Amino acid sequence: MTFNLPSLPYAEDALEPYYSAKTISFHHGKHHKAYVDNLNKLIAGTELESKGLEEIILAAAGDPARVGLFNNAAQVWNHTFFWHCMKSGGGGKPAGELARRIDQAFGSYEKFAEQFKATAVGRFGSGWGWLVLERDALKLVSTPNAETPMTKGQTALLTVDVWEHAYYLDYQNRRPDFVQAFLDHLVDWDFVTENLARAK
Repeated sequence: MTFNLPSLPYAEDALEPYYSAKTISFHHGKHHKAYVDNLNKLIAGTELESKGLEEIILAAAGDPARVGLFNNAAQVWNHTFFWHCMKSGGGGKPAGELARRIDQAFGSYEKFAEQFKATAVGRFGSGWGWLVLERDALKLVSTPNAETPMTKGQTALLTVDVWEHAYYLDYQNRRPDFVQAFLDHLVDWDFVTENLARAK
């Protein structure tokens, strides 16, 4: 199986002014594509060549001999998931069952947003901030580098990429401003709701 760079779920300029077409062009067209290309090279001629992406990630996780394979496979998955976490006209408060679950887990949407931002901004170096489902409980976690919640038995519901290449062209070193804009203007709560429903 050869993996292809997944198409974006929107035009490159769809998230402006909060996430620029230039950033998406580099982030998707260069960084994400490089992970896909590297993954294809690393699985070529191996027993993993016929496996799905999640199978490859789980097979490589924690194996010191497969660090490069894990990093590229997980970054392909993380980035594909990240693109779907955003939409034009997104952000703000969720509704319905998801809103109820967030209130139950964090006390209110405002407390959730504050904790989500702290989790993402507080990640030292490169990584990700996540809202996950773990044994039917909503949790906030951050992962370094290419780490992804599935290796811990968690189901990803929402993520924000806090590698510098994800925001530096638009926000320079202002990671908090990027995460705030993500929450206020970009999150696709419909996608998060679908992930929660599939996890049940």
